[in-house]
Formats: sequence, C-alpha cells, structure tokens
Amino acid sequence: MTKSKTPTETAASGVAAMTEAMMSANPAMAKLWSDMATESARFVSERLQEDVKAQREMLACKTPAELAKVQAEFFQKAMSQYTAEAYKMFEIMTDAGGEAVKGAKTGTSRGYDDVPV
Repeated sequence: MTKSKTPTETAASGVAAMTEAMMSANPAMAKLWSDMATESARFVSERLQEDVKAQREMLACKTPAELAKVQAEFFQKAMSQYTAEAYKMFEIMTDAGGEAVKGAKTGTSRGYDDVPV
C-alpha cells in the first residue's frame, strides 16, 4: 500500500511547480513573487512575536488603566508596522516594474530629427 501525501507535501510540490513555471515564463515575475513571499513571511513572523509579547504584557496588568495603556501601545505599534509593510511591498512591486521596463527596451533609439514629417 502506498503512503498518501499529506496536504503540506501536496501544497509544497504545487508551490515548487508554480515557481518553476513562472521562472521559465518570466524570471522577473518569479523574482517579484519570491521577494513578496519572503517579505510577507518575515512580516508575519515579526507580527506574531509582537502579538505574543503584547499578550504577556496584558496578562501581567494589575489595573484596567494598565491594560488600556498596553492595548493602546500595541495598536499604535501595529498600525505603524502595517503601514511600513504596505510601503515596503509597494517598493518591491515598483522596483519589479522598473526592471520589467528596462528589459522591454530595445538597444536602438531614434532621435527627433530622423522622423519624416
């Protein structure tokens, strides 16, 4: 009897196949996808650490005022980090767009004086 694949193995092989297909079709798009996935994973990991830290601080609070202060700081920091992350993702996409335009340009250029009127 053969061993069935777990959903994780199936998903991983699907991601590998998608990455391979993207690399063969458009390396710039594959790099963009990879950069965005890497950045997303980094950000999620960082935010989870912040969530656990805030939870510990909330559990240590002795008064409702302390809890309100911890919650306010948590939300302010989260909003700041999410804003910075959105800007970072925008930069990644903009850089990829610039690289795509560079790759699409031809090696020849025309001057304004050589166009017939």
